[in-house]
This record gives sequence, C-alpha cells and structure tokens, in this order.
Amino acid sequence: MLIIRSSQIHAAGCYTTKPIKKRARIVEYTGPLITKQAADKKYQDSPTTYLFGVGDGSKVIDGHGIAMFINHSCDPNCETGEVRGHVWIKALRDIAAGEELTYDYNLYDGDEDEALCNCGAPGCRNSMYSPEELQRRARAAKRGATKQRNAKR
Repeated sequence: MLIIRSSQIHAAGCYTTKPIKKRARIVEYTGPLITKQAADKKYQDSPTTYLFGVGDGSKVIDGHGIAMFINHSCDPNCETGEVRGHVWIKALRDIAAGEELTYDYNLYDGDEDEALCNCGAPGCRNSMYSPEELQRRARAAKRGATKQRNAKR
C-alpha cells in the first residue's frame, strides 16, 4: 500500500498506491526508543536524522521504518498521534492513490537556524519549525539584538 519514490519536496517521499479514508491509521513511526541525550550524541555530526519525540520529549524514536520517508508539508494530508507510546500517522482527509503522504513536522528544537521547508504549499511558512517555535526564536533574536545595541552604547 505504501511505496518510496522520488519527491518534489525532498529527495525521497512516501506514496500510497491505494486510496486512504479520512482518519484512517496509515503507518506506525517505528525504530528504537532512545533518550534525547543519546540521540544528540549519536547524531551530533550528522546533517540528517529521523527522530520523533514521544511523551514529554525526553525520549525519541530513532526512525527505521517506511514512515521516516514521510515528508513535511505546511498543508499536510496526514497528522501524527501518540497512542500508548506508539506514534501513528493518520489521514487528515481522504487521500487518493498515488498521492505523497505528508505531515507537519512542527519542530520545536534543534541546532538549525531555519530548518527550511520545501513543501511549496500556498501558505508555506518556509520552515519546518512550529509557528510557536518560530515566534520563540524571533523573540530571542530580538532580545539578542537589543542587548547588542545596548552593549555598543
């Protein structure tokens, strides 16, 4: 039902070969469950990770299944949901056969300044960070710029 092939969003994407009904569970995000600290150490020099925070964010799934190929979109056709420590990708709407599956990553941490988005959606926010995280970062940058101006006086 799911295949990996080239994507206009990112190098590879996950596509459905059959129609999927709205609210259907599609696939589980699988992989070893590790601490965030272990993940930070393991991937400190890696530009690519497939980590998914669970619970309070102190543990992450180190993605190793087909779900790790589901790309980010600011106008997604799927969403994620956690059920008893398992993360499921679910359809937000009916999805046609041949469509690429996407969900909003809503990133909330990371070392990347921008985490650029390539989804091409009409309302694209140009970042995979959540709107709340983008606001937090903008406030922090503004505080930093104010401190820098005050230091020059």
